[in-house]
Amino acid sequence: MEWLAGAVGSSVIAGAAYIRKSLSVSGLAAAIVLGTTMYALGSAIWYGTLIAFFVSSTLWSKWGKSAKKHVESGYEKSGRRDHGQVLANGGLGLLLCLANAAWPHPQWLYAFFGVMASVTADTWATEIGALSRKPPRSIKTGRLVAAGTSGGVSGLGLGASLAGGLFIGFAAWLLSVALPADSLAVSSGSLAVSAGSEAAAPLRLLAWGGIAGLAGLVGSLADSWIGATMQLMYRCDSCGRELEQPQHCGAPAVRIRGRAGWNNDAVNFASSLVGGIVAVLSALTVGLA
Repeated sequence: MEWLAGAVGSSVIAGAAYIRKSLSVSGLAAAIVLGTTMYALGSAIWYGTLIAFFVSSTLWSKWGKSAKKHVESGYEKSGRRDHGQVLANGGLGLLLCLANAAWPHPQWLYAFFGVMASVTADTWATEIGALSRKPPRSIKTGRLVAAGTSGGVSGLGLGASLAGGLFIGFAAWLLSVALPADSLAVSSGSLAVSAGSEAAAPLRLLAWGGIAGLAGLVGSLADSWIGATMQLMYRCDSCGRELEQPQHCGAPAVRIRGRAGWNNDAVNFASSLVGGIVAVLSALTVGLA
């Protein structure tokens, strides 16, 4: 029944995203497989946190769409998310869910929070930061760069990334409060983690919010740093723009930096790993895992 319920729920949510042109066919299939597996092998808090990321990121991607059109034209991928983007954002979370199913331990859950906080923070920073009235600065050199440049950060984007991480912490806390403890399958060994204690709810909100907020911010900054140092970037000879695309203005663009294989999906996956590590280390530091 868990597999069936997960498949139905994931199909409805991903199907709605596909109808609204937020997912491609391959993205639709990947989202259904990922969501179904996480629901069946994880618990409500794993699945619900994933959905919180997906729904919020989809909504932000639609906000100010016309104003972001020029910025997004330089991205490697924009518009409908394909299977690569779905797996880059949710694949590591699924691996952590599988690991928890095989070898249950609260550290897997904290790592998952960090991963989801990181990809949410990065997505919010990209979608909201693109509307900044001030040009971003390169995280590597500090120089002003064009909006949409990989590795560029802005005050609005940083604020959005912190908000995205905090949102994931709040969503996880809300699930732990609203749902029965036995449906969450989280460790009861810590006051801040225990889902069954009402007295622990405020402390759990503070702990999870702080950990997710920090992991999201650091993961988002890691994404910018990797994007500025490792990601493949090109320059269009016709318009002079720095791009993630190997072709622009109807002609091949010139490769200017980056390493082979490091496209936007690889950068997202790597930065989400950083977020997961930060979350686990934070939990260990304060004695929660």
